[in-house]
Amino acid sequence: MIRVMLVDDQALLRAGFRMVLNAQPDIEVVAEAGDGAAAVEAAGGGGVDVVLMDVRMPVMDGVEATRLIRAAGDRPRVLILTTFDLDDYVFAALKAGASGFLLKDVPPSDLVSAIHSVHSGDSVVAPSTTRRLLERFAVHLPSRGTAEPVALGGLTAREREVLVLVARGLSNGEIAERLDLAEATVKTHLGRVLAKLSLRDRAQVVVYAYESGLVTPHSAES
Repeated sequence: MIRVMLVDDQALLRAGFRMVLNAQPDIEVVAEAGDGAAAVEAAGGGGVDVVLMDVRMPVMDGVEATRLIRAAGDRPRVLILTTFDLDDYVFAALKAGASGFLLKDVPPSDLVSAIHSVHSGDSVVAPSTTRRLLERFAVHLPSRGTAEPVALGGLTAREREVLVLVARGLSNGEIAERLDLAEATVKTHLGRVLAKLSLRDRAQVVVYAYESGLVTPHSAES
């Protein structure tokens, strides 16, 4: 059973998500919070696997709450809830350790799928949404002339290829097809990338690749 906590200052929105999730045979909403501070306190008690986290809330916003929750350990994992226009806080939330983000009007099936993905250790970073998000921060990201981080030099050519394709939003299956590899081999390469760069998951890979200048919003479209 996947135990979920809903964090949003809108009670009606929480009620809608609760109804959808509790109808699933393997998901149960076990906690709710109306602000980030309450979410951190509730998460500290254990018993939660995945947090659906709003960003704009009173007392403490979702970015700080995500940072504190993730700093405490591997669980729970955090999925950020955002509006269609994408909140300016989402990029910071990914850096803080969130495993991805969802639109608040996400179809129920996509919501359930995202929770399963995050619970299994993957992340939810859709290519189109990622490009739109990062294009908003393009002026703050390194240019192509910026020196690469030393840690990138520790990657093999294949690991570097996998890193770039993950940053562009491709799944393991799509990367395997693109590079003519077995999907299990792609997972192995990705695992080594995470270990060498001290990154948590795919969401962190995306942030790292853009911040290092290895991938830019424009190059992500190719």
